[in-house]
Amino acid sequence: MRITMIGAGYVGLVSGACFSEFGVDVTCVDTDAAKIERLNQGKVPIYEPGLDQLILRNTKAGRLRFVTADELAPAAAQSDAVFIAVGTPERRGDGAADLTYVYEAARQIAACIQRFTVVVTKSTVPVGTGARVADMIRAANPEAHFAVASNPEFLREGSAIEDFMRPDRVVIGVNTERAAVVLRELYRPLHLIETPILFTNLVTAELIKYASNAFLATKITFINQMANLCEAVGADVHHVAKGMGLDRRIGPKFLHPGPGYGGSCFPKDTLALAATARAAGEPATIVETVVEANRLQKLRMVEKIRVALGGDLAGKSIGVLGLTFKPNTDDMREAPALVILPALLEAGAKVCAFDPEGMREARKYLPDLHYVDGVDAACSGADALVILTEWNQFRTLDWRNIRSRMKPRADGQFVLCDLRNVFEPATMRQAGFHYVGVGRG
Repeated sequence: MRITMIGAGYVGLVSGACFSEFGVDVTCVDTDAAKIERLNQGKVPIYEPGLDQLILRNTKAGRLRFVTADELAPAAAQSDAVFIAVGTPERRGDGAADLTYVYEAARQIAACIQRFTVVVTKSTVPVGTGARVADMIRAANPEAHFAVASNPEFLREGSAIEDFMRPDRVVIGVNTERAAVVLRELYRPLHLIETPILFTNLVTAELIKYASNAFLATKITFINQMANLCEAVGADVHHVAKGMGLDRRIGPKFLHPGPGYGGSCFPKDTLALAATARAAGEPATIVETVVEANRLQKLRMVEKIRVALGGDLAGKSIGVLGLTFKPNTDDMREAPALVILPALLEAGAKVCAFDPEGMREARKYLPDLHYVDGVDAACSGADALVILTEWNQFRTLDWRNIRSRMKPRADGQFVLCDLRNVFEPATMRQAGFHYVGVGRG
């Protein structure tokens, strides 16, 4: 089979590389000529474990190629399916998804269709987008022989290749049997390992993606609010989460308290779903509450740090470990750090930060931080150490060495604000730290 992937960003790049690993002939297209040039030189523009080797192996095998937008036509004309995997950022003003790039891709595809082609929205798009894409293609090229499908992605940053190769499920929305036949063949390698593949209609597939992300964001926000309640009444949120998670109807995943969710999906998708629901006259009030609660959770972390330092941040030096919204990625989009650290700076603190992979991206968003090259440098002279991202290398730190570099409080204790609950409170207190976690009583 031959496919074209429009968009060589996170979703398009991972999906294209994984399809090529299945033996599919894949052409990835992007408007960013510099990105395409780097990819053709073997330089992957994002950090995702294993992606560089996957791309190298399949480009060498001739199954994966990268071209600029002016080379779209010959690739798309020979493809069984053309995927739209472009960005759908939050639209300013109302939180709805900005579909500018999706519609531009549809117009470009319309001019390229020369035989039956399935046009697949891989981007996260609101309900009704597939129908709108079909109308645009039909209007631009009345002779085009095509069908539109929805195939939402469910890739976790840091685990994206495993999620694609061994997914919980594949969701495919189609309105014609011919489109179903093409996509069933494309995903045949996953069918052979008994992956659940759900075929439904276009609008249902579009809604499944938003509903899934909103539910996970709700689960995170729920346990964060339970953590806040634990702090008020003296309970331990880890025991609460374990007690909940042992119920198979609930499960343990996403019951990890922290500074709030971030990333490229949950923030914009919850806003977009809420906007879609309001437009349909059926407001998703639970989702709207989740969005506001997540905003407040990030601000609550600032207050935790301020209180731990005696109520005044002015002139204090704060070492920060981790900047990205989660480990095993360099993605800074909507990371809690983008709210927490500017607030610390505004209050007069100095912030020294280290992240194993995210500092290049972080500098674009947080130019006023002092970036350092390791844990030791982040701790040197710090009045407090803050854990913002739970990278594995932060789980086994030399606390004696860290204490020797930090400045103690007046009571002789060293301040550790563990906003990911990586460490046990009792252990850290025995090591001489004033420990502040999330929901630890």
